[in-house]
Amino acid sequence: MSLQPLHDRLKSFAQEGRTRKLHSRKVEGVHVVEADGRRLMNFGGNDYLGVIADETRGCDLQAAYATHGASASALVCGWTPRHEALARSLAELEQTEAAVVFPSGYAACSGTLATLPSEGDLILSDELNHASLIDGCRLSKAERVIYPHRDLDFVEHVLSDRAGKGGLIWIVTDGVFSMDGDVAPLPQLVDLAERFGAHMIVDEAHGTGVLGSRGGGLCDAFGVSDRVTVRIGTLSKAVGHQGGFVAGPQVVIDTLVNACRSLIFSTSLSPVVAEGAHRVIQRLSLWQDRRDRLAHMSRLFRRRMNRETSGVEAGIPIVPLVIGDEAETIRCSEAMRENGFFVPAIRPPTVPAGKSRLRVSITSAHRDHDIELLADVLHRVCPQLQSAELASVSEQA
Repeated sequence: MSLQPLHDRLKSFAQEGRTRKLHSRKVEGVHVVEADGRRLMNFGGNDYLGVIADETRGCDLQAAYATHGASASALVCGWTPRHEALARSLAELEQTEAAVVFPSGYAACSGTLATLPSEGDLILSDELNHASLIDGCRLSKAERVIYPHRDLDFVEHVLSDRAGKGGLIWIVTDGVFSMDGDVAPLPQLVDLAERFGAHMIVDEAHGTGVLGSRGGGLCDAFGVSDRVTVRIGTLSKAVGHQGGFVAGPQVVIDTLVNACRSLIFSTSLSPVVAEGAHRVIQRLSLWQDRRDRLAHMSRLFRRRMNRETSGVEAGIPIVPLVIGDEAETIRCSEAMRENGFFVPAIRPPTVPAGKSRLRVSITSAHRDHDIELLADVLHRVCPQLQSAELASVSEQA
């Protein structure tokens, strides 16, 4: 049978200028080395606390490269003492009764949303939530309402209308929004959740390790950890390893262990990866100096690019530089590459049409000089940068 429909789909991608390819790159400290040997300052990854930069400079975590697989799912024989220790340290970090480790952040988000909300429940989901949350919502049998980005009035209206109709209500949001670098209004959302008897699910993918006095994430920074039912996170960003996790009440974790397909039917993380992530989690509370430096450099870059903001968002290490046109965004990214910087172009469907952008990710391993030079080159080769207005169109529609 012909595969022509697949060829036709790829042809349409090419006609739209949206063909994507995998590119081999090696990470060395704060640089990436491309297949042709070109060495670029890396502003495209999410190694916020410089853990991977440490590893690739040869520190004690180098041993994590000598890894082996778990060979089975967590419920068979893939849950080792290393996984158990990691789960305990995550529950301690998140100050919850329990936690469970997933093979990826995507599996944690999609699986949790597909499992916890049931038929007769209601999910309220921010329109700019990560694709893994979106996909989980779509898999759930619960009713789904997508609310405009950070629109508290809309959320309150839906909650008020739902009152007394039965079923659980789940408010689902990213903590830090990965493409815009803004944050969810968690204090106000938890107020609404408590007022109407709803439960909060917060994805802390870009907050864990970066925000809060202990590195506990945005919930920690806002002081609402004990008021958020479920925290989801990743081990692949500030923690510098691989995998995802869910932390919450014991009944939530037990439900996931018994019913979450993305956990039950996936091979566990490598035990050595689990050990490496555990060691980093144990250090997070001691790395306030890294968090302070990261926030300082984020503020410095925003100031240099006229993207200043206030409060928690001022120190978020994700800075979107919206250009709009896809071809021009790719041109700017390539111009940065020619000048020695890796700054990826983000295009639809990752962001809405007309909102293509350069996404700058800053780490504590960068230095002030790196930030200053990056800003200088950006101003020179991308003079048409728009103000970083937030996208308001969602793929969830």
